Amino acid sequence: MNEVPSGLIKFIQTGNKFLIAGHKEPDGDCVGSQLALSSVLRRLGKEAVPCSAGPFKRTEVKPYEKFFIGEPGKAEREGSRVITVDCSAVSRTGDLAPFLEGLPSAVIDHHGAGDHPEHSAEFYLDPGAPSTTFMIQRLIGALGLEPDREEARLLLFGLCTDTGFFRHVDSTGAETFAAASELIRAGASPKQIFLDINGGKSLDSRRLLAMALLRAESHFGGRLIFSSEEMEETVRFGSEGRDSDSLYQMFQSVAGVEAVVIIRQEEAGKCAVGFRSRDAVDVAAIAASFGGGGHKNAAGAAVPGTIAELRPKILEKFERIFNSVR
Repeated sequence: MNEVPSGLIKFIQTGNKFLIAGHKEPDGDCVGSQLALSSVLRRLGKEAVPCSAGPFKRTEVKPYEKFFIGEPGKAEREGSRVITVDCSAVSRTGDLAPFLEGLPSAVIDHHGAGDHPEHSAEFYLDPGAPSTTFMIQRLIGALGLEPDREEARLLLFGLCTDTGFFRHVDSTGAETFAAASELIRAGASPKQIFLDINGGKSLDSRRLLAMALLRAESHFGGRLIFSSEEMEETVRFGSEGRDSDSLYQMFQSVAGVEAVVIIRQEEAGKCAVGFRSRDAVDVAAIAASFGGGGHKNAAGAAVPGTIAELRPKILEKFERIFNSVR
């Protein structure tokens, strides 16, 4: 894994005031990274303001919404530097992006490269890292500190989010478990974090999962499962507490499945598309072709159009993949 760049350390040490930005629709890794980094900067005697365009849709991140501002004003921007975490494309910060323009900035991210602004000062990118919180944990060490109890909890929260509570860690994951062990020694509770991530769901959110299960289609000899969620279902059952991870997990447990696609009609002319895969299929490349991004085995995109319009286009992409991957 990549070492923490000395330029990033200097960027932090020579700054006094920071806006800590993350991607829109934040997840546990994004929220954990932003809040843990903000806490560390404050311990170093610096001013840190976590910023997010939201919305905080996920049940597990909803309690953290109160710690973020969505539109940094002149007072927050004046003299500030920006550190963007868990996304390397500033456009992925959504409505927050215009407030970051023109400020000295750095990026900390474990996804692939993005459209970095020319004024960015430092990049700490590591696609081999299991989560951005893992990278923040290494940054804390490089700054000569150790995580305090609350920082450890936030960092483990993000690590558990992006590893699927370690389901996605393979034989190369010794450093991942070493990092988790360090956080547990600092006071983080895996049991409590599991409850935070998996509990608190509404009965309607379970019914929404059931609709997607019933609509599942098998393609390419069972190698791909495709499902969808209509806008009227979201209106009827709500999106609060929607548990996409459980749905992907259930589909990926089907024998012979190599990839999963779930498409949601979020607005009349816009869909959110989620992609998951096993080792061979690079869904990040497919997501990128629709203007999205992510990891090789977990990616997404927001795409103009309807489910009916996008379905054949997505299936065509996978047909090419499965014709080349045997």
